Amino acid sequence: MKGEVLKSTTIIKILGFTLLSIAFFYFGKHWFDGSQQLIFFNSHQNPTTSQFVSISPNFNKSFSLPSLINNTTTNSPENSVPPPPPVAPPPPGVERMGVLDENGVMNDEFEVGDFDPKVVDNWGIGNETDVVEIGINRFRVKKFGLCPASMREYIPCLDNVEAISKLKSTERGEKFERHCPEKGKGLSCLVPPPRGYRAPIPWPRSRDEVWFSNVPHARLAEDKGGQNWILIDKDKFKFPGGGTQFIHGADQYLDQIEKMLPEIAFGRHVRVALDIGCGVASFGAYLISRNVLTLSVAPKDVHENQIQFALERGVPAMVAAIATHRLLYPSQAFELIHCSRCRINWTRDDGILLLEVNRLLRAGGYFVWAAQPVYKHEPLLERQWEEMVNLTTRLCWNLVKKEGYIAIWQKPLNNSCYLSREEGTQPSLCDVHDDPDDVWYVDLKACITRLPEEGYGANITNWPSRLQYPPDRLQSIQVDSFVSRKELFKAESKFWKEIIESYVRAWHWKKFKLRNVMDMRAGFGGFAAALIENQLDCWVLNVVPVSGQNTLPVIFDRGLLGVMHDWCEPFDTYPRTYDLLHANGLFSIEQKRCNMSTILLEMDRILRPGGRVYIRDSVAVMDELQDIGKAMGWHVTVRDTSEGPHASYKILTCDKHLLRA
Repeated sequence: MKGEVLKSTTIIKILGFTLLSIAFFYFGKHWFDGSQQLIFFNSHQNPTTSQFVSISPNFNKSFSLPSLINNTTTNSPENSVPPPPPVAPPPPGVERMGVLDENGVMNDEFEVGDFDPKVVDNWGIGNETDVVEIGINRFRVKKFGLCPASMREYIPCLDNVEAISKLKSTERGEKFERHCPEKGKGLSCLVPPPRGYRAPIPWPRSRDEVWFSNVPHARLAEDKGGQNWILIDKDKFKFPGGGTQFIHGADQYLDQIEKMLPEIAFGRHVRVALDIGCGVASFGAYLISRNVLTLSVAPKDVHENQIQFALERGVPAMVAAIATHRLLYPSQAFELIHCSRCRINWTRDDGILLLEVNRLLRAGGYFVWAAQPVYKHEPLLERQWEEMVNLTTRLCWNLVKKEGYIAIWQKPLNNSCYLSREEGTQPSLCDVHDDPDDVWYVDLKACITRLPEEGYGANITNWPSRLQYPPDRLQSIQVDSFVSRKELFKAESKFWKEIIESYVRAWHWKKFKLRNVMDMRAGFGGFAAALIENQLDCWVLNVVPVSGQNTLPVIFDRGLLGVMHDWCEPFDTYPRTYDLLHANGLFSIEQKRCNMSTILLEMDRILRPGGRVYIRDSVAVMDELQDIGKAMGWHVTVRDTSEGPHASYKILTCDKHLLRA
């Protein structure tokens, strides 16, 4: 009897608990219908682009719960609480495409939208973007208009007619050097492509042919057609691989050089080369298959489209003139420097131009000269040859081979020969305080660059092991850090290896037609090294900004290409010459020195239609970058980094559409 009573009591308790739960459920549903939500927000962010966790506006305030529940309005004055301001509804969900899913978890099972090839017509119509709000500041950015058709191949610092006309002298090639527009007179419009512009022919086919409509200039073909440089065939330019001094083809020419001097060992000992006065860059184009990166340089002279053709082909190249200033590369950058009928008088002004070659040439490196004075027996040419032999002897270069029309010299490995010369021999050694890696607007110097006593630059490993091996010159880089330079080097390499692997996997980089790539803030070159490790068939120009540490020597010691540049000024290349521009932390640093729109307009100028931009930078600059990108007609998307949606860095990816005048 007693057990039955206890059982009845237990059943009653269970039924009571169940009824009470149901009552609370309906009570909550009645009073809280889902129309109000507790939202945490940050008023300093643009709510349409991203969401951030911050402190609730109700923090540290007291509320009377009964009053809130009963919706009463008769609170005493001392306890009255003003009604909370209306809260904006949450923004619509944004479809994100990136390495992370919405939970911040690495995920490679998603799709990246296809590039929209639609042509943007009537670009000048509707010339303002929406209002952009950052904190309490509001501003408008107008859509940038198209430049005149006459500017289709405009290079701001090399086409500055006003500045060039004011030069006191042009005898030494000063008009081919940088003369940038004054502040406020720079590019403020979008450089249009030529009519009929087409997506470039992909590499490796582009080595042998490009579309005529993309570089519609026939003069070079007319002048050099008989020398096997370049030919016009219907709607294409074709490149048979010849040159002025090697009309039978670059491959045969390269075989001859390596046969003359097997120690050159293309692709193993010689990895980085410089071709001065390159023509259409067939020398460098054919060295690529031998694992040699060749930077082809030429001035914008009477054959002004040489570099434009080279870059359209997908060959590393820059517009540059060896005239009165140092070239923008560090000392001991190249294992081989080549000049084939480059029309340079190497012995003028006490050999100051060859002294610049000596600065750029690595200890033990080779200078290859193919020219008429080497093989022709005419009084004037024989005198030029004697002057060249005399100068190179005083430079302590060793003439290691002379055969046919090719002469090859080798630079010494150390300073012992320089120090043992007769007293008063010219040119003299440079001052011990001269920095041979200081190149930004630095005049040429008529002295011999000293080699480091520690042997830095000479003791590099062969390719490909040198790509990931910390070079000796790493120790000469001025870096403010509590960890060793080798640790920084390895950490950067590991960081970019992981990042590029995720880009390749998540954003299908191997499907992109990437050939000409620029890293705008290269550090030690880890980004470029990671592209090579991931077997992406492209080359990278590593740009080291003047506002940071000069890491260029390390980049070249790794077997990569690089250049010094100030991003507050235009870059020396033709429009539409790069497929991918990569900028890591560039804008948050350079915004202190120049407007971000200045840099972005220059990026648009050098980016091919259909090209891509990847900007990895702080959240603080993303809104402005987005707005300027839209004003230039780019398709822009902000993505999370691998640190998750609340990291201080974001990734801005941009696609450039084809604009027509």
